[in-house]
Amino acid sequence: MFISYPIITIGGATEDIIFYTDDGVNINNRQDLLRQHLLAFEAGAKIKINRSWPSFGGGAANAAVNFTGLGLKTATLICLGRDNRGDQVLKNLKGQGVATKFLSYSPSLETGFSFVLIDHRSKERIIFSARGANNDLKISPAAFKYLRRAKWLYITSLSGNWLTNLKTIFKAKAALVAWNPGEIQIKAGARRLRPFLSKTEFLFLNKDEAIELALSLPKFKTLTTTHKFFEETANLLRIIKGLGPKRVVITDGRRGAYYYDGGEIYFQAAVKEKKKIDVTGVGDAFNSSIIAGLEIYHGDIKAAMKLGARNAARKIAHLGAQNGLIKLKKIKSMI
Repeated sequence: MFISYPIITIGGATEDIIFYTDDGVNINNRQDLLRQHLLAFEAGAKIKINRSWPSFGGGAANAAVNFTGLGLKTATLICLGRDNRGDQVLKNLKGQGVATKFLSYSPSLETGFSFVLIDHRSKERIIFSARGANNDLKISPAAFKYLRRAKWLYITSLSGNWLTNLKTIFKAKAALVAWNPGEIQIKAGARRLRPFLSKTEFLFLNKDEAIELALSLPKFKTLTTTHKFFEETANLLRIIKGLGPKRVVITDGRRGAYYYDGGEIYFQAAVKEKKKIDVTGVGDAFNSSIIAGLEIYHGDIKAAMKLGARNAARKIAHLGAQNGLIKLKKIKSMI
């Protein structure tokens, strides 16, 4: 019997090791729009770790866990290594109710993992990521049949043979594509991404990513990242929308997020978190909650954006990328 999945997430899955330290120095670097805040350590020093935890991450896994928690039947298309780390990632996904029938294994690479370094005072973090088996992600003909029957395909950061995978994903023309490109895709530039962006229903970028993508366009190459033109999010929204996506969301951390579909720009303020513990996965929580909100609230983008902001605040107050997320039964009391 053929079982379809309304939402399929595609991208990475990792095991994370989270650790706190007091030994970092926060540096204001606002003259560089792409690196405005730096966390530095003395070269050659032995850095003390205050405490550490194991957790789980990866864009596709994070989004799938959130979708499932919000009551949406979800499968994820990921690649793991045949190791203990992969066993733990799989166990976690199954325990969260995510369908894993599209999971594949790399014949030679270990499961992806990340070291998440969190500054104990500011709670800002740096992620050291090893893609591992995520580089071996492939979309089989059997999995492609399910992609064509899904309502939403939610693409996160891709590595390895990412261009081939994108071409395959976008051939599933029956599905709506929500896309949060990774660093490799952003660095590839607007020219290489434009054929896919023109078929994207919902594009998610943070402000740094939007600036970098805009700077890859020939007409903006003479500008710099410090140019005031790029400080205006409205300018970035119009540039990115001009690349072809139907709808664009640009997030700007504590300064909120902006939505644009060619009409009026809609602004969603950030919701103040009860406490700031860990910002890892906050983008995944916010972005995937918007897509879930469109389903829950029958296309109401304002309600969907508000759900995203509330879920981001909840995630920040908990350790790990997949913890503290709003569940479906809680929504009526929170929105």
